Amino acid sequence: MTTLDAVRLGRRSRLRRRVLITAAIGVAVFVVFAVTLMVGNRFYGPDDVIRVILGQQVPGASFSVGELRLPRAVTAVLVGFAFGLAGASFQTMLRNPLASPDILGITWGASAAAVVGIVLLSLSDTAVSFLALGGALLTALAIYLFAHRRGFAGARLILIGIGIAALMQSAVSYVLSRASNWELSTAMQWLAGSLNGATWDAVRPLAIASVVLIPLVLLNARALGALRLGDDSAAALGVRVTATRLLLIVAAVALLAFATAASGPIAFVAFMAGPVAARLVGTGGSLLVPAGLVGALLVLAADLVGQFAFGARYPVGIVTGALGAPFLIYLLARTARSGASI
Repeated sequence: MTTLDAVRLGRRSRLRRRVLITAAIGVAVFVVFAVTLMVGNRFYGPDDVIRVILGQQVPGASFSVGELRLPRAVTAVLVGFAFGLAGASFQTMLRNPLASPDILGITWGASAAAVVGIVLLSLSDTAVSFLALGGALLTALAIYLFAHRRGFAGARLILIGIGIAALMQSAVSYVLSRASNWELSTAMQWLAGSLNGATWDAVRPLAIASVVLIPLVLLNARALGALRLGDDSAAALGVRVTATRLLLIVAAVALLAFATAASGPIAFVAFMAGPVAARLVGTGGSLLVPAGLVGALLVLAADLVGQFAFGARYPVGIVTGALGAPFLIYLLARTARSGASI
């Protein structure tokens, strides 16, 4: 066997492994999704669930499954996939696992705009989605402009993002201090990251955004992989660096904003999905689809745990926050041990 044959064999083996593991994650998402539809105050079997999905009337199940559990589960999948995809896009583009929208402050920009819409303007779910989109885009633009000084440095962007995140958190706290008891309760439930209010009306804007934006990001996966090599290398490979980066940033931020508007800022999903996917499928290829599936699995599983694993029911963001904080500490410790910097 020649060296070239060995290289080809190794590539095929890695590709086969990536495909199998990605498929396994997809199967896990489907299984947890099905369990989410079946369990609750009353258990409904797979036959009842399938009949409801097909539009048949099933006493009890038509409401419990069709109007409560199904929109909640669909929201969990779409939100988780959006967070995972957006997080992996930023982490790959900036070549740093800490460069997720949670850390950069983009999520808090969307949250600040959405809280203004909920508390001060009393907007509908659709209007809150578009207001969150505007807040996220403005926050990302501010971070980009402040960081883009004589070149594009990922470390500078992360540090500026952390500062802007603190500013957005202060804005959220100020708005909440002016809220009435009812508005404060609604906003705090939303800020915790919750699927309790999931309805088909809330799912619709996110579903439309996902249909448009997810393919747009995936179609640029090759260019995103080139950006991971650095601007000069990407340009040598024929990538229009500035235009591609702006397109990916806008698409990822928009996807993140619609997801945040639908469920609130579910903590650390965008941050964890990419590194977890990389550990599972290995490096050397695009992590976008695996990270999206890991994000969907995290949100679905965390929602099940929050609903049924404890005596009380907790929002999904509480569970993911409990998982994500130790993961952040682990990444920081590993970075310090390796002698690298952010």
